[in-house]
Amino acid sequence: MGDFGVVADVSTIIVDRLTLALRGLSPDPSDAPPTAILSDLVDQPQTPPPILSVFLYEVAEDPTSRNRPPVRALPPNAPTSRKPPMALLLRYLITPWGGSPETQHQMIGRALQVFYDDAIWSGQELTGSLAGTTDVLQFTLTPLTLDQKSWIWYAIQKPYRLSLNYEVRVVNLDSLDVADLRLVRSREINGATTP
Repeated sequence: MGDFGVVADVSTIIVDRLTLALRGLSPDPSDAPPTAILSDLVDQPQTPPPILSVFLYEVAEDPTSRNRPPVRALPPNAPTSRKPPMALLLRYLITPWGGSPETQHQMIGRALQVFYDDAIWSGQELTGSLAGTTDVLQFTLTPLTLDQKSWIWYAIQKPYRLSLNYEVRVVNLDSLDVADLRLVRSREINGATTP
């Protein structure tokens, strides 16, 4: 389960994984290898080296995970009941910047490989507030039409660029709504007698 920093943690995990995957892509050994960065795309990322930007453009609630039961815990002092975590969908725009068009296409190809070969991340692959949890992140290439992609670029007031749209589900954001439960210490059963 994740605390309020879980969204930032997922973004950092993505950037770290992509940066590691891009290390071997330098077309010229004297050039620095491409790298991945977290960006809000307000300004164009500074190159060189070539950059693969990771932009979180939408956060939504996963409708398939609604109405889950409360999470009950039995800590040493008193049992608690917590509202179930909010299940989030995170949508990312992954865009190459700088370098030749061939380098940009290689960066896109490497990102596709990373998310296709390992579309489910869990366990030791997770860091931050997700480290050591049972959470699982599933990556899906989001099929958007050219018009939908153009609207995203229009909304951030940038000209359209080749990019990938990925959806990450389910990111669990813990609730702060915790209630103490009272233990049943004793009970009485009064039996009714029949004549």
